Amino acid sequence: MRLCIPTITNIGLQAEVSGHFGSAQFFIIYDFETGRYEFVTNTNSHHSHGMCQPLSLLGDKQIDAIVCQGMGMGAFQKITSAGMKAFRTQAQTVEQVIKDYNGSLLEEITIENTCSDHSCH
Repeated sequence: MRLCIPTITNIGLQAEVSGHFGSAQFFIIYDFETGRYEFVTNTNSHHSHGMCQPLSLLGDKQIDAIVCQGMGMGAFQKITSAGMKAFRTQAQTVEQVIKDYNGSLLEEITIENTCSDHSCH
């Protein structure tokens, strides 16, 4: 399983989870099989609302799921069309997201519970 988590910094597992998927400065991709991770710089972090294209940066990373604090309908549809799942977290660090995923504590994002504005997370 390979998770992608949007982050504010790239300081390892203590990196702070970004509140916004498409506007995150970085994405960490964590591989549960190996315990290894890599950071990808989001070169598209400054964009107009609804115009983010993070999957263009992540497309070749073989990601199984995205974990974030919230996600709008457009991003959700792009992610699920690419064959990935999406999960919501309240965790503040990547390390906590990993623990929560292992403990089945993350809420799966569905079409019914996507964000309609930035106040949902």
